[in-house]
Amino acid sequence: MSKLLRDHIEAISPLTDEEFAYILSHFKIKKLKKHAYLVQADDHVKYEYFVVKGCLKAFVVDADSGKEFIYQFGVEDWWMTDRDAFFKGVPATVNISCLEDCELLGITLEDRSKLGKELWKFEHFLQVKANLGYTSLQKRLQIMIKGNAKDRYEQFVRQYPHLIKRIPKTFIASYLGVSRETLSRLYNS
Repeated sequence: MSKLLRDHIEAISPLTDEEFAYILSHFKIKKLKKHAYLVQADDHVKYEYFVVKGCLKAFVVDADSGKEFIYQFGVEDWWMTDRDAFFKGVPATVNISCLEDCELLGITLEDRSKLGKELWKFEHFLQVKANLGYTSLQKRLQIMIKGNAKDRYEQFVRQYPHLIKRIPKTFIASYLGVSRETLSRLYNS
C-alpha cells in the first residue's frame, strides 16, 4: 500500500527511507466497498485521500431535478476530497462515492501542513502537485467551454485511455456533459 504513495511522491521529490516512514506515519488507511460514500454533501471533511486501489467519482446533485453532475474521477495514484470543505472547514458541497472497492490513505490538513513545514521535499511535492492540478483543471474548463461533445470525448480518450473500459458509460457521459445516447454515438464513430 505504501509503495504506490512513495513512488508518487518520489516522482517529484526523492526521499530517504526515514523521511518516507515519517510521512507515512501521518496517513490513516481507509477501506470502502463499492457504492459506499467517501464524502457526502454537508459532511465535515477531515481528510484528503490518496487512492491506493479502486475508482471513485466526485459529483454534485441538482436540487431541483436530482440529476448527478460528475466533475472528477479518481483512480490509483490520484487524490480525492472536497477541496473547499477540506481547506476551509466548511460543509461539503460534493459527494464522492466508490465505483469499485477502494483502499485509500487519508491525511488531515493539520498533518499535511505540519509535514510541509518540517520537510521541504514534501512541501515541494505539494506545490508541484497543486500546479499540475490547476493546469489540468484549466484544460478541463477550456474544453467544456470551447469544445463540442466530440472534442470533449476525444480529449477524455486521449487523457484517460485507461478509464474508458473501467468506468460505466453513463458516468463518462455525465462527466462530459452529454447524454448517454450521444456518448454511444461518439464511442461507435
